Amino acid sequence: MSSRIELAYSHTALSDADKDRLSVLITEWQLLADLSFADLVLWVPRRQDYQSWPEGHVAIAHIRPTTTSTVFTQDLIGTEIQWGSNARIDQSLSQGEIVRYAEPEQIGELLIKEETVPVFFEGRVIAVISRHRDAISMRSPSKLELNYREIAHKIYRMVAEGTFPIQDSIYQAEAAPRVGDGLIRLDAQGVTTYASPNARSAVSRLGWETELEGNNLGEVFDSLRPRQSEPTEENWVTILSGRSLRRDDFDNGNGIVDLLVIPLIDGQDRIGSIVLVHDVTELRRRDRDLVTKDATIREIHHRVKNNLQTVSALLRLQSRRVEDPTASAALAEAVRRVASIAIVHETLSASSAESVLFDEVYERIVHNAIELSPRAIKLKKVGEFGLLDSQTATPLSLVITELIHNSLEHGLFESGDELIVEIAVSELHQSQQADGSQKSIHRDYEISIMDNGSGLPEGFDWQRSSNLGLQIVRTLTENELKGSISLTRKGDQTVAFLKFSA
Repeated sequence: MSSRIELAYSHTALSDADKDRLSVLITEWQLLADLSFADLVLWVPRRQDYQSWPEGHVAIAHIRPTTTSTVFTQDLIGTEIQWGSNARIDQSLSQGEIVRYAEPEQIGELLIKEETVPVFFEGRVIAVISRHRDAISMRSPSKLELNYREIAHKIYRMVAEGTFPIQDSIYQAEAAPRVGDGLIRLDAQGVTTYASPNARSAVSRLGWETELEGNNLGEVFDSLRPRQSEPTEENWVTILSGRSLRRDDFDNGNGIVDLLVIPLIDGQDRIGSIVLVHDVTELRRRDRDLVTKDATIREIHHRVKNNLQTVSALLRLQSRRVEDPTASAALAEAVRRVASIAIVHETLSASSAESVLFDEVYERIVHNAIELSPRAIKLKKVGEFGLLDSQTATPLSLVITELIHNSLEHGLFESGDELIVEIAVSELHQSQQADGSQKSIHRDYEISIMDNGSGLPEGFDWQRSSNLGLQIVRTLTENELKGSISLTRKGDQTVAFLKFSA
């Protein structure tokens, strides 16, 4: 809730239940604005309690129609008026009546007609809706406009009787069909009395070739169902009868439509309904394509992981048959490197996203290092990696694996000493860069890996070292991560500093 609305509520006698009711109304009243081709303003009375006479009214919400141009260029939220300055709003609040047929007033260049509707809830009027329309555009309405306005009048009557918004409403969602998508008007028997051009086009795409008007809409949709379709608990005659608020998708292979059925009630009697129709064929097909694509990507990562595990198992078998200790150690290192890559693909296979929470990958890497180490080892981590894309996660996992293994392999300890390896992660800063039509966020990372080993030997030049692991680290950092790495001595400790962007 905005601060302006909260401030307005502070001067009213509205209960929490009243505020919740108005919140639901505000969520759903785009339907009313579109049907009546009008700006709507919601006014609440300013008073201390329900026994006090209102001092005036304050506007807590303002919505514009999507079916025509607005009559107010300025937002009216927060506007206050004194009691007696607008007789129509006063009358709707005090007498609970819809006030219509007011004389148009000149506002700027437009001649505006205002009507007011009381909002009835739990036995009292808690607010008033004022609707504002261009009087000139109302003089020669089309058939569509006449039907929309008649429907709007019936729903405004429901607002005044407290039956709209309908309890347990399901049409609040942003993705729900709107008036502009297509509208079909039904009588109390479910027979079509009017269908907008967009609605006719949507049903025509499903395969209906004649007029909708005069036909029972449920029977029309039952006739359009595929012959081999599975049986359902309810047929479309029941779903589209208008007896209750319903939302369903209809898919017969030719097209897909999203249907929203809203009953129209007068007192205790159901007098008909409206059906909002949205052709979502392309949207649903794109969604299905994305789901298929995501499933395919996950399957690819899963198969890559399985293949890497197979390669790892074959290398492990081969190492057991090799008698040369140097060759056996080289094969063991290959197994470890392949396993690190497999961990990344295993993580990716569990998600549809092309990114991984690298802290989970790191924990797996550390777990493997501890299991393979013949000596006592303690690993510490400071900071978080967060989400990294797969193109960064794979080489980074190998780099960290090699650096941890380097500490395990070259730290010279007396028997029983515990090796302590500490990794510190810090995010230096974020930046946004335009990449085509989208903006991507780039993060600069600095990672240090430190151990309490005996340190580097005097005169050690790691860039000239023949150590394969260090050569892999340098190559991956510079070529894959587009970063830099340094290996230095800090007192008695060996420290690797890694910088890269992701």
